[in-house]
Amino acid sequence: MHCSTGAMGSKGSKSPEPSPFLDTPWREINWSDKQSALQYVKNYKPHIEGRQLRILLHGPVGAGKSSFINSVKSVFRGKMCTLALANNMSCDCFTKTYTTYKIEKETPNTFYPFVFNDIMGLHEGKGVLVDDIKLALMGHVKENYKFNPESKLSEGDQFYNSTVNPNDTVDILVCVIPADTACVMTDKTVQKIREIRTAASQLDIPQVAILTKIDKTCPKIKEDLKIVYKSAYVKEKMEQFSVDVGIPMNCIFPVKNYSEEININDDIDSLILSALKHIIDFGEDFMNHKMNQAEGSHGYA
Repeated sequence: MHCSTGAMGSKGSKSPEPSPFLDTPWREINWSDKQSALQYVKNYKPHIEGRQLRILLHGPVGAGKSSFINSVKSVFRGKMCTLALANNMSCDCFTKTYTTYKIEKETPNTFYPFVFNDIMGLHEGKGVLVDDIKLALMGHVKENYKFNPESKLSEGDQFYNSTVNPNDTVDILVCVIPADTACVMTDKTVQKIREIRTAASQLDIPQVAILTKIDKTCPKIKEDLKIVYKSAYVKEKMEQFSVDVGIPMNCIFPVKNYSEEININDDIDSLILSALKHIIDFGEDFMNHKMNQAEGSHGYA
């Protein structure tokens, strides 16, 4: 595993390898007060009446985009939930269509004011086209559009949304990357992520990254998620990804999705809520920024 320290050589022949864990965490989150973070995201309400926050997930095939959506729902409901169809095989794109997922509140038929869009994975040769993601960012992709790796969605197609309202557009872009295989992403995949990031930046859309599958990087992290911010390996992977695609470190969040568990776990929830809180905050800031621009305001910094 990535965090193993390695065996010592013959007596006196080698000095010990440095510890894979730092003495103090390089980022702090409040592990003991999950409820406050949960209440924060449950209480979220857009400042703009009638608006919903649209969160678009993208990333390599098998990164855990659908599993993250399911994990968020599980955190909110306090039990294992399935909303988006997820697949534990990473050899092919499981998500084929443009789908919007809402999180239902305790009261039936009422939903939280943010939605997730899951799209086809970035796959060499047959993954989602960057041009289609650009159209989704601008709100031009209709629900249930089936992605075609061979040709992009074009104006005049029945799934091309020519009349865009504010709730159709994306408010924050989330790149989902698996921690255990982040170092083996192909140059083409990294280039796709950069192109998508550039397209979002041109629209001023904020971007964050989620580093999934942190439990697969090290047996000790699998045993105790609370040491993730002491892991030199996880920090190194985040730093390298930040350099590769340009997303700042303070916009990258390690998480573990629910996968093999059958019961809710406070530490898993804490990491998911930490990421979600920042996703909502960044998206809300952008939503207000767009409103100020539309009103001709120059007070936004």
